[in-house]
Amino acid sequence: MAKCPKCGTMVSTPKKKWTMAGRPDKSGKRIQLEIGLFDCPKCHKPFREVLNKKKI
Repeated sequence: MAKCPKCGTMVSTPKKKWTMAGRPDKSGKRIQLEIGLFDCPKCHKPFREVLNKKKI
């Protein structure tokens, strides 16, 4: 579940998902991020949200 930043509506399923490597933390380990692209059904604005974080 993701919350629309414009109107606050909860959106359950992303339109698209992908993974990317984030910036390294202070110990040098990188974080793999799973990002979802959502479309708000109420205000029709697209927005992204991090779905999952994992150290690699």
